[in-house]
Amino acid sequence: MNTHVLALQLMAAQGCLGAFDTLYHHELTEALPQKPGARLELGIHATRAIIYALLFIGLAYWEWHGLFAVALLGIFTVEIVLTLWDFVVEDRTRLLPATERVTHTVLAINGGAFITLLAMHFPVWYAEPTGMVWSPQGWLSVFLALCGVGVGVSGLRDALAALRLGRVDHQVAAETSVSFDETKRTVLVTGATGFIGRQLVRALLSDGHEVIALTRQPKQAAWTFDGKVRCIASMGELPAACRVDVVVNLAGARILGPRWNARRRAALRRSRIGLTGQVVDWIARAEHKPFLMLSASAIGYYGIQPIGDATELDESGPPQAMFMSDLCREWEGAAGAAAQYGTQVECLRFGLVIGLAGALPMMLLPILLGLGGRLGSGKQWLSWIHVDDVVRGMAHRWRSAAQGSGVPGVGVTNFTAPESVTQFDFSRAAARVWHRPCVLPTPGWPMRLALGEQADLLLEGQRVVPQRLQREGFVFRYPGIAAALRSVK
Repeated sequence: MNTHVLALQLMAAQGCLGAFDTLYHHELTEALPQKPGARLELGIHATRAIIYALLFIGLAYWEWHGLFAVALLGIFTVEIVLTLWDFVVEDRTRLLPATERVTHTVLAINGGAFITLLAMHFPVWYAEPTGMVWSPQGWLSVFLALCGVGVGVSGLRDALAALRLGRVDHQVAAETSVSFDETKRTVLVTGATGFIGRQLVRALLSDGHEVIALTRQPKQAAWTFDGKVRCIASMGELPAACRVDVVVNLAGARILGPRWNARRRAALRRSRIGLTGQVVDWIARAEHKPFLMLSASAIGYYGIQPIGDATELDESGPPQAMFMSDLCREWEGAAGAAAQYGTQVECLRFGLVIGLAGALPMMLLPILLGLGGRLGSGKQWLSWIHVDDVVRGMAHRWRSAAQGSGVPGVGVTNFTAPESVTQFDFSRAAARVWHRPCVLPTPGWPMRLALGEQADLLLEGQRVVPQRLQREGFVFRYPGIAAALRSVK
């Protein structure tokens, strides 16, 4: 076989492997565009993507002769250096899953093979007069050109994500400091490297508190917080004699993801109810009991609200007989067990959290591409809250507990903004902020077919109001959706 054609075939395989790695690992399982710690990695990915777009399109139809052959060798050299740098950055910032490590290894081997084969042509190509010589290879060239377009789009996505994530730290630094307590406390935070967790930990450190982070990736967490946080991988690493004044329990696997089969449901329960049980078990044996436990929950507790029903749901609303409601109810029940040890428990039912990371960037992607519009009926209620108000609300709950004005035993607070909107109103508001059209409807049936019951998270909703926070005089920094969206533009 012609080595040139073989090299192009290996490039096509590289395109397929790269697409799998990007979609499955970087977007779905690792969600790199939403991780501030991945900013440098995304920047490297964006640069490599530009190079690969050039290689795919440039080699699909042309031979590079003369000085262009020298330029090609230079591009190969830059790509190799970037690949090695990417390996180093990945190992320093996150723990790669086994499938991603295997994929990267295969990509490196395959990439080395096609680069070697093309480099073998250098003496012949260099000896020719300088120019780009037309040399199409039928459908193989068409496929490579499409790969080039795809990797170029992916590179643009990574570049924009890196720029956006660069604003996260800037935004946090620019925020008004939050006061949790005049007394400096030791705080145990689970889920500290998540979207809300990162915001909270930085606010706690800024207010002078000591933070212990329970995380599956203590090395990554230590880097994330510049070594200012004590990181543990399990509650077993925390001695009973260790003083912890406040527990903030935010851990939990992402609810949106693979279909809710029996295995996935068990994993979601384990990451929420199981881990919360481990925290409560530690409180049971702790020599100094925390005076407060703030434990995450979600407005999924209320189930779904029929389309057209505008009833406002406050903290007294009942759960429903469905998985997401059961999951929240069991989660809150596990946290509530800490009350028997004298710890005041506050369950925080979060709506959609608006910020530069979390679920919002993925929700905004169709809008930014000009493809936004009604999702399903578009009439489903969307209850949301800005991440700044989440952190400020936690501080409010903390101060109330420290002053003895909280709810004895177990309390519940809806963490939603005063203004609920329909999904279509949300899309239109985002389209106005980003100056995009909002005219393309998305039918709901494909989502129901693909996601099953999980589609209710997108196609159904609840109109949840923060009655307790409003009754207590809490002032929202972002009470309306338009201002909240403008803050993350």
